[in-house]
Amino acid sequence: MKEIKAIVKAYDETDKDSLHAALATVVRVEGSSYRRTGARMLVLDNGTWVGGISGGCLEGDALKRARLAINNSKSTLITYDTSEDDPHQIGVGLGCNGIIDVLFTPLDFNNPDNPVEILKSCIRANRDTHILITITKLNGNWGNLLAGQVIKYTGSDSLNTFEDPGLKDRLNKAAELQISKNTSNSFHYESQDGRSADMFIEILPPEIHVVLIGHQYDVYPMSRLLKELGWRVSIVAELIKVNTKIRAIADEIRPVSEFSELLVDEHTAIILMSHDYKTDKRNLPMVLRSNAPFIGMLGPRLRSEKIWKELAEENNPVSETDMQRIYAPLGLDIGAVMPEEIALSLAAGIRAAFSGRDGQFLKFRQSPIHPRN
Repeated sequence: MKEIKAIVKAYDETDKDSLHAALATVVRVEGSSYRRTGARMLVLDNGTWVGGISGGCLEGDALKRARLAINNSKSTLITYDTSEDDPHQIGVGLGCNGIIDVLFTPLDFNNPDNPVEILKSCIRANRDTHILITITKLNGNWGNLLAGQVIKYTGSDSLNTFEDPGLKDRLNKAAELQISKNTSNSFHYESQDGRSADMFIEILPPEIHVVLIGHQYDVYPMSRLLKELGWRVSIVAELIKVNTKIRAIADEIRPVSEFSELLVDEHTAIILMSHDYKTDKRNLPMVLRSNAPFIGMLGPRLRSEKIWKELAEENNPVSETDMQRIYAPLGLDIGAVMPEEIALSLAAGIRAAFSGRDGQFLKFRQSPIHPRN
């Protein structure tokens, strides 16, 4: 989401009277690739760009491809194959061993439904998970459909622009499947009359939201790191005690009395980090009443276990279900000492939990880092 926000910002600030632009989007990956599907790059015809579609090996060629798409006023799908030992293939020197499809779409600034405008509408929505369907390639006559067109999927009725009944039905089922899996994927359809259509079904969740409950000095480096990651940061503390530097970073600051007014959803992590035993003990039942899937408690294991024991003795026990979403001690075991290192450990633990990973060294992982088609 951070990359998308940067692209939208650059798009809005572009001098649309003198410049033209194209959007490059990774729509399919086979094998290994530095960036995954959904990676984007905004390219202006003056040679500047924002975002990225690889680790740097494809960006130079992407500038040329984007300019061609702008000059031709037509979307083009380019396949980069780094899986073969071909000295003439761009990017083969990196040994990525993957096949990457990149869609280059010229942007019509006057079209309110161009791809960047649709991304902008997703950002402005109230932390919804969006499903975007991008037409990547068409063979044959498909009427009003065009390669590069993006449709925001909200159910079968949102696919009425697809006049072919078979395509609409298959695409609807494919979208529902990807929603159930919470993963993006490519889609291919062949009609009985020989036409074909390729699309990219993208699941676009909101950024991770981290609620930090506390005001001590370590909230500052934690907030800075989270914002650098592009996550949303909310601070819950006594307003008078919040560092002025944090005020310039956090998206929202509220007193504890207004905790229930925070937007807490399935993409939210809450961290108790007041460094005061009684305060954290008092706040734990409060945050457990929220639907946050991740609740972290700063401090050693004995401290957390003592809180749970005392709450049970006070007839306010932490249920087994709630224990599954409590992470205490919080963070990954990286030997962190300094506040910035501790922030790194905590953020990495949050990312691992939301990704369904255990945070181990990748050298010990037996399967590919990312699922492969």
